[in-house]
Amino acid sequence: MDNVLGLKCLICGAEYSPDEVDYVCPRHGDDGILDVVYDYAAIGRQVKATGIAPVGSGGGIWRYSPLLPIRPDSPRPPLAVGDTPLYPAPRLAAQLGLEKLWVKDDGRQPSASFKDRASALAVVKAGENKAEIVATASTGNAAAALACLSASVEQPNVIFVPASAPQAKIAQLLVYGSTVLLVDGTYDDAFELCLQACREFGWYNRNTAYNPYMTEGKKTVVYEVSQQLGTGQDQAWAAPDVIIVPVGDGCIIGGVHKGFKDLVALGWLAPEQMPRIIGVQAAGSDYLWQAWSKGEDVLTKPPIAAQTVADSISAGLPRDRLKALAAVRETGGAYVRVSDEAILAAIPVLAQGVGVFAEPAAAAAYAGLVKAVEMGLVKAQDQTVVLSTGSGLKDIQAAMRSVGQPYHVAPDLADVKRVLARG
Repeated sequence: MDNVLGLKCLICGAEYSPDEVDYVCPRHGDDGILDVVYDYAAIGRQVKATGIAPVGSGGGIWRYSPLLPIRPDSPRPPLAVGDTPLYPAPRLAAQLGLEKLWVKDDGRQPSASFKDRASALAVVKAGENKAEIVATASTGNAAAALACLSASVEQPNVIFVPASAPQAKIAQLLVYGSTVLLVDGTYDDAFELCLQACREFGWYNRNTAYNPYMTEGKKTVVYEVSQQLGTGQDQAWAAPDVIIVPVGDGCIIGGVHKGFKDLVALGWLAPEQMPRIIGVQAAGSDYLWQAWSKGEDVLTKPPIAAQTVADSISAGLPRDRLKALAAVRETGGAYVRVSDEAILAAIPVLAQGVGVFAEPAAAAAYAGLVKAVEMGLVKAQDQTVVLSTGSGLKDIQAAMRSVGQPYHVAPDLADVKRVLARG
């Protein structure tokens, strides 16, 4: 961690060395979210934009190690995290009246979700802390990611997940060998229980936002997108005009913002290249949309009752809400909210329009783009990236709700003709 200057509280601005605190600013309890502060001048002397191998060349997120808060000699999980494709989506662009549209498919990670980026960091940091057990609370994807990455290095782990989580996600946890505790309550209940257990038993806590290093893993998606959009023999990095991000706890959108801020600070992107970041929330879990649209203080705003088909972005009290609001406010972006019906409708549109099978939370990003275009937040000339955060195989029941049932036919060609005639 030679390039890390310290950790800064987002509430009071207090700064700490990485050895002083483990997770949050002690002045504010569990709300004292910290941000990792880097020595960009030192990083710039160590590595140049043109010196980082392109996406797909191997190495995954560890190609960006100088920009990550890990020790150079720390063991890394062997699984290939990162290097996910950025697909051009010209047919979807045409449907929306856009000139340029891409879909970043992070459902291609080892555990089939974006959360592998953060959990890879969690496993490394747990190793640096010589943790016997690492734990997290999750609606499913962060848990599966931690279970997967932990299994690759034989790291014992305990998972707190709402009993209502999709069976496919619970199955992943069990297959990877995690100790799985199904909580008869909400994600927020699971989060609080995990905090209590980690304190009681001395476990390493991977919880979103509470652990400041999770943002740092998630920001790597921005490095990849910027490399993938870059052109020319000088391997120049580039940025879209707009990036669309599904939002629950707020850690992904905070990571996206941090990644672009890193690149601007290093001079790898110009300040005017900072994209507008648009966060998408489900109408049934719209805490941040409410706070942004009404100008509310998220440090005093109480939790809401969250309920949505997009379980991965269901959060009554987003834990990374400070970073999540800053991502939109500081980039001239916006929050939009979409109905569960729009989210389900987006699943087959993404699948048939670009070949990406997305779970509801990931499809919410495309539903949000549709809404943003309708609202005039995204213009025809805006180069736009949609971040698809998880595979549709995570929630087959929701996928089936989006498309209905297949035809049944007798083992007879005449019956096939009958069905085809019905159209």
